[in-house]
Amino acid sequence: MTWKSEGGFTLIDMMIVLALIGILSGIAIPALGNLSESLKLGTNAREVERELQSARLRAVTSNRPIRVRFNCPVAGEYRMVELIGSSTAPDSNDLPTNRCQDTVYPYPAADREPLTRPNHDGPLKRLSDKVTFGTAKTLEFWPNGTVHMQVGTEVPWQVVSTTQITLVKGTDIKTITVNGLGKITLVP
Repeated sequence: MTWKSEGGFTLIDMMIVLALIGILSGIAIPALGNLSESLKLGTNAREVERELQSARLRAVTSNRPIRVRFNCPVAGEYRMVELIGSSTAPDSNDLPTNRCQDTVYPYPAADREPLTRPNHDGPLKRLSDKVTFGTAKTLEFWPNGTVHMQVGTEVPWQVVSTTQITLVKGTDIKTITVNGLGKITLVP
């Protein structure tokens, strides 16, 4: 006696498997989309944190005050710029309306002559689509490594005790904390 087995799947088996795949895909695809959006926010927060670290380092190594301007010239853009003039007497041309313009102050600088300023501006940077700055005021890094921020109309700007820069995408928020001594921390 020989037994003959028929291999294969029935139509019902195939439909059940396809239904399970459809259900799992319906659950996984939105979750992957949210993960992608969260990754964009995290990447932007790390880029801003690195720009702040670079500005502090550049201020110390060049012995010049360096500012990081946010939402400059438009929302979602930021730029590291060398202060024209000094912290106690900034040049009247050192305004957010023109300092963030690549056409007015190109990167890299037209010359590296120490007598003509600015020589230490960085490129204009942009946040990813739908990522915005929640709170972000211009920060000024001094050659001694301290961090300053304008609170009113005072000159020179005050040393910050602690300030936060927030980046927002939808309901997700990333925070960068900066203290007056120059410690910059991306809050996990």
